[in-house]
Amino acid sequence: MSAAPQQQTDGHILAVHGSVVDARFSGRLPERLEALTAGPDGAIILEVQLHLSARDVRCIALTGTRGLARGDRVEATGEGLKTPVGPLLLGRMLNGLGQVVDEGESLGAAPVWPIHRAPLALESRVTATEIFTTGIKAIDLLAPLEMGAKAGLFGGAGVGKTVLITELINNTVREYEGVSLFCGIGERSREAEELYREMRDAGVLDQTVMFFGQMNEPPGARFRVGHAALSAAEYFRDEEQRNVLLLIDNIFRFVQSGMEVSGLMGRIPSRVGYQPTLATELAELEERIASSQTASITSVQAVYVPADDMTDPSATHTFSHLSASVVLSRNRASQGLYPAVDPLASDSKMLSPEVVGERHYRVARAVRRTLSEYEDLKDIIAMLGLEELSAADRATVSQARRLERFLTQPFFTTEQFTGIEGRLVSLEETLDGCERILNDEFRDHAERALYMIGSVEEVEAA
Repeated sequence: MSAAPQQQTDGHILAVHGSVVDARFSGRLPERLEALTAGPDGAIILEVQLHLSARDVRCIALTGTRGLARGDRVEATGEGLKTPVGPLLLGRMLNGLGQVVDEGESLGAAPVWPIHRAPLALESRVTATEIFTTGIKAIDLLAPLEMGAKAGLFGGAGVGKTVLITELINNTVREYEGVSLFCGIGERSREAEELYREMRDAGVLDQTVMFFGQMNEPPGARFRVGHAALSAAEYFRDEEQRNVLLLIDNIFRFVQSGMEVSGLMGRIPSRVGYQPTLATELAELEERIASSQTASITSVQAVYVPADDMTDPSATHTFSHLSASVVLSRNRASQGLYPAVDPLASDSKMLSPEVVGERHYRVARAVRRTLSEYEDLKDIIAMLGLEELSAADRATVSQARRLERFLTQPFFTTEQFTGIEGRLVSLEETLDGCERILNDEFRDHAERALYMIGSVEEVEAA
């Protein structure tokens, strides 16, 4: 039987510095991560971060603090932040505090869970070797995603992370039998509205829950929206026993909001200015994404890479939690090769013959080897020209350039910009196309014929 909430305690505000609020209590001192309310009707939500003394606490505000003044009353709730969960959330858009932001009716009697929860116990976790197919050629071939695990989309600004996440939603939500949950952390406000409208128009909103902590909100709200979304995902996994597809855009913004909170709390920064608790905070979030014996949470996460530096602490700490890493290349994006997946940097723990099968493994290895050899030959081509290469090397270059173009793909979510109808390509069609290109079946076709198509049958039909 769970313990009853501790008795509510009143205190008063000592100081307000933007999103940082100091408060003093004469009775019980609120615990760390306990929620406090202040302002008119308790509308200002605070979370205790530090104990300054036996009577004073320092809090981070999850809402605006405008109008809050020294001496104002503050009330300890005796418990941490909570969020609504359950089937009533389907088709709705919420913020990090669990408040509806889609102008619809209130959630009514939806159950409420704390946003801070312990990860699934090790003995309750299960691992599987089932592949989560996306219909995107470059990902399914070179970095297959694992059902019930975590995958990351890494890239700098403007290389297509959000577009790829949106396409994954479009391709998988229609076929996915479980619940889809989208969590936007620190993203642009218009992206939330556009995504909501697109999913409503596609007819998949009724099996989707959306959480947003947008970039115009205080750092505390952005820092906690991921935890709120995970509590909702865990409810569907544990109570409803339904598989959950969790899409997060963007994990770097979670790290960044944690860095802002850490700075506001006065902690000494670590390497490259990140918070000293970066690894712990990221692990607290990532380790809650796990599969139980009855249902799974599969997560795909966009990860912004500052200055395209893959050694940045935010990227390296995220890598360690993932089973598949899809790296997006600015160089490929500049050549118009979309999706700009780097075939040599992207990888997956699933890409072994025991999991994906001998044929898939062999084709993926051959594609990587051909593209790697082409990469090595580029300097010679730039200095001496293609004519100076041997016949074997010229054949490798021909195959590599055709493979690069075949691994491009028109997206459903970009039809309005490109005018090209989107394609959903099965893994079998992808493997068949790559095998035929490696066997030089298309050496008499122009490279352009393989650009922005679905299966290779489109080349023969043209």
